[in-house]
Amino acid sequence: MAIDGGVCVNGIPVNEDGMANGESAAVYELLRQQVLHEQLLPDEADDEAMAAAIEQLLLRDVAVPMADDAACRRYFDAHEAEYVVGERIGVRHILFGVTPGVPVAALLEQAQRVLQAVLAAPERIGELARRYSNCPTGADGGSLGLLSRGDAVPEFEQALFGGRTIGVLPQLVRTRYGFHVVVIESREPGHALHYEQVQAQVARQLQTVALKRALSQYVQVLAGQAELTGVQLAQADSPLLR
Repeated sequence: MAIDGGVCVNGIPVNEDGMANGESAAVYELLRQQVLHEQLLPDEADDEAMAAAIEQLLLRDVAVPMADDAACRRYFDAHEAEYVVGERIGVRHILFGVTPGVPVAALLEQAQRVLQAVLAAPERIGELARRYSNCPTGADGGSLGLLSRGDAVPEFEQALFGGRTIGVLPQLVRTRYGFHVVVIESREPGHALHYEQVQAQVARQLQTVALKRALSQYVQVLAGQAELTGVQLAQADSPLLR
């Protein structure tokens, strides 16, 4: 979390230009200073050379082994629904967008009221979407058409795919965009892939998760050794590490 007043790492002001937020900028500065501390580059190195040096630093210091077959199979067995292809879902939604300055508690209360109205009368979804939705689809009654996996953000898809529900989802769906009232109008079932067909994909997924965790831990160590002002990196979960 960035704090008003500017971000500094070991007394050096952080330039946030080109970064998603203060946390990303602070993580980059921690890594930049580590490169200089280990004399991997001179201080006057340009941005391109620094980016390459940071990549080499991470490749050297953050080792992540490839997941073995047993771990991959356990993950596959526990998440078989993720490996269904061809499944399509007809969806309508109402988005209550969380944007800067919006009172989230009041917005959530309104979203809950509208959800109850749709649960009581599902046929009103189009009318209420046109009235309340912050998504452009509101003008079309909230229709998202037929969605396949990969068409929406992961947290939205998690609420839709792999189940059997038809109708109004009984709980709001929370995504990076806000709160959604969701009605599933139809499901076209797909077919499940066999483990052997996705073994390499599963291994890559598990390695990506392990790499994110290892990078986060590495940054936490650097942050614990540094003097940080204007930012908190308790989770070290910066977009730079994604």
